[in-house]
Amino acid sequence: MKVRKSNERGSADHGWLKSKHSFSFASYQDPAHVGFRSLRVINQDQVAAGGGFPTHPHKDMEIFSYILDGALRHEDSMGNGRDLHPGEIQLMSAGTGVQHSEFNPSSTDPLHFLQIWILPEKTDLKPSYTEWKPTTELENAAKVLVVSPDGRKSSAVIHQDAFVYRIRLKKGEALSHDLTDGRGAWLQIITGKVKINGTALEAGDAASTEEAGELKITATKDSEALFFDLK
Repeated sequence: MKVRKSNERGSADHGWLKSKHSFSFASYQDPAHVGFRSLRVINQDQVAAGGGFPTHPHKDMEIFSYILDGALRHEDSMGNGRDLHPGEIQLMSAGTGVQHSEFNPSSTDPLHFLQIWILPEKTDLKPSYTEWKPTTELENAAKVLVVSPDGRKSSAVIHQDAFVYRIRLKKGEALSHDLTDGRGAWLQIITGKVKINGTALEAGDAASTEEAGELKITATKDSEALFFDLK
């Protein structure tokens, strides 16, 4: 089990944007942390009221955002445009090329979200857009599939052999995940404290493994996390 501590991540402060980088990104370059399997970016972004990323291009990348607090306004060259709220995910497959913007539409409240980039299984795909929203019954479920390659269980669709789960555990609750041969797991803690196979993690920390077997996640404090099962 390899641990990526929160305080060891890269950081950027642009005034309107404060960001933590799990992997090399923009001016933060660390040869020891350039990605994990197909996972290339996990940025924890805090955007001031009225701030945002103006229209810019992307190509050959699967990009999704998980909203933690506030609202995110997404607009793209495919004609999509809407505000996303806490607990929701939007996923854009940039493919052959797409332009998009992301803003905090509030004039008073900050925006806090995770932006994640995953390499696609193929280049030059047709650009596409998909979302995931929790139903009432899934709002506080311990483990929910939110991203998958086939959209099963109403998950957002990604063009990669990648399964992403949102985890929410109360203190003392536990769950397990069987990691099969040839795959890797990355656990990104959002809030709280957990142990994964005995390794302690807290908010902002991450742990990864490429060893097959059962992974047991136990909350030592009310917690939320994203769990990646990657080819």
